[in-house]
Amino acid sequence: MRSLLIVAAVLALAAPAAAQSDSQPVHKIGDQGVKAPVIVKEVKPQYTRSAMERRVEGTVEVEAVILADGTVGDVTVKRSLDAELDEEAVRATKQWRFRPGTKDGDPVAVQVSIELTFTLK
Repeated sequence: MRSLLIVAAVLALAAPAAAQSDSQPVHKIGDQGVKAPVIVKEVKPQYTRSAMERRVEGTVEVEAVILADGTVGDVTVKRSLDAELDEEAVRATKQWRFRPGTKDGDPVAVQVSIELTFTLK
């Protein structure tokens, strides 16, 4: 069976800090006193059989809110690859866990961008 290489990178976004997720104010990495969340559990998305048969490869970029408890709140696809793989990327991302981002030392919700790359070998 073909193997799957998935590379994920967490990047800062230039999204508005006033956005809301689960009733918590959402902060941006780079804002005064805000530090990025750190991933502690990564779940790899699954390649669907259909996407493998169609030989779909590339990157799905999602925007996610990492909540103050380290869980993942809202997840939105920002750069689509394929409907099935987009769905798998969102499903997997919602299972990730983080050491939460902080503002002035206190845990806060932080918006991040995550790229999930699907590669057939």
